[in-house]
Amino acid sequence: MTVKNNASEINITRLYDAPVQAVWDAWTDPEQVAQWWGPRGFTLTTHSKDLKPGGVWHYTMHGPDGVDYPNKTQYFEVVTRSRLVYDHGGNDDRPPLFRVTVLFAEVDGKTRMDMSMRLSTPKAAEEMRKFIKHAGGDATWDRLSEYLGKASSGKEKFVITRSFDAPIELLFSMWTDPRHFSQWLPPTGFEMHFIRSDIREGGSTFYRMSNGEVTMYGRAHYLKMIKPVGLVYTQQFCDENETLTRHPMAPTWPEALLTSVVLAAEGPDRTRVTVTWEPYGATTPEELAAFIEMKGSMTQGWTGSFDKLEARLANR
Repeated sequence: MTVKNNASEINITRLYDAPVQAVWDAWTDPEQVAQWWGPRGFTLTTHSKDLKPGGVWHYTMHGPDGVDYPNKTQYFEVVTRSRLVYDHGGNDDRPPLFRVTVLFAEVDGKTRMDMSMRLSTPKAAEEMRKFIKHAGGDATWDRLSEYLGKASSGKEKFVITRSFDAPIELLFSMWTDPRHFSQWLPPTGFEMHFIRSDIREGGSTFYRMSNGEVTMYGRAHYLKMIKPVGLVYTQQFCDENETLTRHPMAPTWPEALLTSVVLAAEGPDRTRVTVTWEPYGATTPEELAAFIEMKGSMTQGWTGSFDKLEARLANR
């Protein structure tokens, strides 16, 4: 999530690997939007949708705790495959929370989505940023990426995105320098130690993570590395002798994962990081089901790691 010129606005940019028509349809078709709208664990029921200026989208969000959140979105501008402007968060008994503008643009066969949420004051915008982060609202746009990816490739993926106030070269070093990587990547409460670290294309690592009660070993193999825009690597659990094992707390977890990291500059000193996880190699139905079921936990885990990365960047 980024803050641009207007302190009363919250701005979000995403690049989706899908044509504009597919992204537009995912936004505007009630059956498709129900597959991704809202934080992880939420579901959606559309009661009616009149996609035109002055029209209303009447829907209910169903929280994982059973709480329902009725909404009525009013559209002000609808330009097919290009632009949406609407009020968000209102209902018959409450005013809207903010005005949203969404722009869709084709970029080399992909779709750039630029969204702004305009609130009444900078203070209101700051409070909304905190609320969105606490509620996991940013995962909505990651779920859209997962939905579009599955629609085009048939593969189940996990996606998480975060923007950091640091230049892209520094973010790349945070992913590729073992001295940095080991300090922020482990789950909250764990410490990471590299037994072998050769982070380069064709290189590999062998590491140990422990919280004093549980000790886990893992290894990674780096398939691709393009400085400073990203890297791709596989990772697997193993024992202290580097013999492949299963996740110590999830025996049906996929044997191997493919991790893709994409870095994109949002300004001279701001970088957007997108991490994609997917099962790698032969995967059983039970393993795929475990991967899908654990997406909420994956979000929590990466959020904790990203919080530590953010703190490390702030202290440099």
